[in-house]
Amino acid sequence: MKLARFLFLVVIIVGSSYPLFSSNETEKLLKELDTHLANRQDYYNQKLQRIESLTRELELAEKSGNTLYAYERCNKLIDEYESFSYDSAFVYVMKLNRLAGASGNPGKIAYSKVKMGFTLLSSGLFKESLDTLNSINTQLLNRDQKNEYFNVIARTYYDLADYNNDEYFSGMYRRFGTTYLDSAISLLKEDSSEYWAAMGLRRMKVEDYEGSADAFNFLISQFDISDHTYAIATSSLGYLYGLLGRENEAIDMLIRAAIADIKSSVKETVALRNLAVHLFNQGDINRAYRYIKIALADATEYNARHRKVEVGAVLPIIEGERLATVEKQRKQLLNYSLVVSMLSVLVISFFAIIFFQFRKLNNVKQMLQDTNNSLREMNNSLREANKIKEEYIAYFFNVTSGYIERIEAFQKTIHRKIISKQFSDLDNIIRNADLKKERENLYINFDKIFLKIFPNFINDFNKLFKEEDRIAPEKEELLNTDLRIFALIRLGITDNEKIAKFLNYSVNTIYTYKTKIKNKALVERDDFEGKIMDIRAL
Repeated sequence: MKLARFLFLVVIIVGSSYPLFSSNETEKLLKELDTHLANRQDYYNQKLQRIESLTRELELAEKSGNTLYAYERCNKLIDEYESFSYDSAFVYVMKLNRLAGASGNPGKIAYSKVKMGFTLLSSGLFKESLDTLNSINTQLLNRDQKNEYFNVIARTYYDLADYNNDEYFSGMYRRFGTTYLDSAISLLKEDSSEYWAAMGLRRMKVEDYEGSADAFNFLISQFDISDHTYAIATSSLGYLYGLLGRENEAIDMLIRAAIADIKSSVKETVALRNLAVHLFNQGDINRAYRYIKIALADATEYNARHRKVEVGAVLPIIEGERLATVEKQRKQLLNYSLVVSMLSVLVISFFAIIFFQFRKLNNVKQMLQDTNNSLREMNNSLREANKIKEEYIAYFFNVTSGYIERIEAFQKTIHRKIISKQFSDLDNIIRNADLKKERENLYINFDKIFLKIFPNFINDFNKLFKEEDRIAPEKEELLNTDLRIFALIRLGITDNEKIAKFLNYSVNTIYTYKTKIKNKALVERDDFEGKIMDIRAL
């Protein structure tokens, strides 16, 4: 999809309000997609097993000096890593080029450059891909390899046209792409799946959308194709149906494409991202947000530069709408609380709890805004920080959602009691609110998530003390107060006042805890917190 058209679609979505609609078939497919997403690690593990087997075979071939077999195994590894991990694919495509050079076979040298061109294209390195592909002497390639070469260079020009989004240059790039694709088509038989896949793409690029849809439907109905090919065909159909105004069919096709991508462990993909946009259009904001986050994680893991740009353009809009919904609910609840507060002093204490929750909600909102800024500055060197951020954002989303649901239920109960003038029941309801249990649950959840990220925290922390001064939580605890204070510091929360608020202590108490612990440490007091920050995540 062209980047400009994609962003334009997002703007239209944000500026409009649509009712949520989902056919029974669509809802069934969405549930199937959620099931596959929950089990995506299984497909991932299967992929890794194939890669490990090929890696061992490659190592044996290299040790035995069998260059030709090593070349073949390396080529298979690239096939596995393509659209799965750019960094690994690039490592092996460089090895493939070295093996081709060592073999002295001009055809293998030329074909290894074709694989290099596709790998660079998949990561959005269009110039580098074209430089590599244009250096190839196609006379050295066999018929199948020529077809692959023409397909790769055609797709490079098409993707460059979409990414460039300039009226003059994009039109020129699309013409180049179509010329090369025609060369690929001329090498294919009309009764082959490759022919109809190429025809579907060609018709799409010359804006024959109905003809393109017919070609892709013929491909998936008449041929036994791989999950990856099926994903490309159905993703293309989802895009085409969206342009043709067939919204429900577009969503169904994108769901099928996303499922096929999961089965083939593809990371460099657009189906889930485009599905999120369509669901957002339909009003299913929660699903849209969940899917766009997964799409961003996949694009980041693969290191597809152009995909990260596309996802990054959509995520803040969906996330902003999600926050706006929560903010609207917050304002409505505040207005209601002001009315109820005039009826009874007892009810005022109830709203004090609500205001406390509002402060937490505002903190979560600020954290989400910080997350947006971090997403624009995505950098592989921040993996640990990103992991911490993702775990705790998910945690606070769940906590906040739970609080809002309980507050809504509490609100309805209070409203009923007021309407029925059962004021004595109001006192019982408020007295029975178990805030201590809520705080204990908060600490338990915090401890679980923190130890999931820093499973060795307690051991590494205790290495800073003599054996007799080491700190261990009670049998039923995950962390105690001493450990929890420095767990917060490890997360970057160094303000004593913030730590005190979270742990429900005074600032002086927190200062006393920290001083007592630092005095027992084997390192200098001024270096102690630096040592805490050196504790690594898993």
